[in-house]
Amino acid sequence: MLFVFLSTHVVVGMVRTAAAHELVPSIVDMTVEGQQVVLDMRVNIEAFLSGIDLDSVADTDEAEGSADYDTLRALDAQAVQARLPELINAWNALPLARAGAPLEFSMTAVETEEDVDFVLPRISLLTLTAALPDGAQDITVNWPAGSGAMVLRQQGVTDPYTGYLAGGESSPPVSIAGGGAQEPGQAFLAYIPVGFDHILPKGLDHILFVLGLFFLSTRWRPLLWQVTAFTLAHTVTLALGALGWVNVPGSIVEPLIAASIVYVAIENVFHQGLSRWRPAIIFGFGLLHGLGFASVLGEFGLPEDQFIPALVGFNVGVELGQLTVIALAAFLLMLSARLARRMTLEPAEQAATTYPVVFRSVSIPASLVIALVGIYWSIERVFF
Repeated sequence: MLFVFLSTHVVVGMVRTAAAHELVPSIVDMTVEGQQVVLDMRVNIEAFLSGIDLDSVADTDEAEGSADYDTLRALDAQAVQARLPELINAWNALPLARAGAPLEFSMTAVETEEDVDFVLPRISLLTLTAALPDGAQDITVNWPAGSGAMVLRQQGVTDPYTGYLAGGESSPPVSIAGGGAQEPGQAFLAYIPVGFDHILPKGLDHILFVLGLFFLSTRWRPLLWQVTAFTLAHTVTLALGALGWVNVPGSIVEPLIAASIVYVAIENVFHQGLSRWRPAIIFGFGLLHGLGFASVLGEFGLPEDQFIPALVGFNVGVELGQLTVIALAAFLLMLSARLARRMTLEPAEQAATTYPVVFRSVSIPASLVIALVGIYWSIERVFF
């Protein structure tokens, strides 16, 4: 009952966010032109203006201030742009960047997407410029706390700096002349949390798929076979998608990912062990999920000079996230089995038999709930 309660609470939350306002990282391209620094920013203006703590949520509907966000999102682009001065003033007060002295930015251009579905983020392209003080050699960018993820990319120089900043973090001093490209080890380590974050907490569909693999059998060998097939497959398409060699529209990939969740969950209901065809099917589904991961990397962008280390780091982060999901599910089941044994006053030596009983009593209803969520997502992603 404990496991069913906790898992149902989590899944209901997933359903609520299926059609909600997902957040996306901000991307900032920094260029020095003469004595000016130019920041070309790809940002969600409404998310910043609403005051939502973007560091702690993956979706605006999960946060305080969600009503303010919805109000802003309902305005036309011109009305939202009219409030940009208050955002820029807040950034300048931080300050947003320093080059020996604080830089004072002003807006020189803004363009906001039109006719975007209300449940999707509306992205604005914002250009800020600031005068550089005489003799400036480097620039440090300060990303405000509560602003969520940001990718900073230096442009127009040899060996440009590319970095990932969470809210409240500052970049290292970025040389105006270039030469600040990340070392392979730095790129690898920097992209591990990006991959992990895409699973926990943001990868709700991938979490359900992994749980579908987990609920097939009490034995670890079937799980190992499935996870291995899934990992190999999504690694292939993640690399091909990140390289730009394979590009499948999200309108096709996302409904198919939802359908894969339905399949593994329904098969759990009718099979209690690993069938001979399931690893091959999981491999095929893994190819789809890899394309989904690749779309995330497309949003962030990978440093060209350290492409492979960053790609491997992202994939390692994804694997760590998946293993964490499995470990948490196994822990909850073991905790439930221990409570069940105590409530029924079973002797300690029977503990080994309690876990399979609890697993079988949970796996089918949990799989049915997962299948229902997958069906909902399939319909929502195709028709809405």
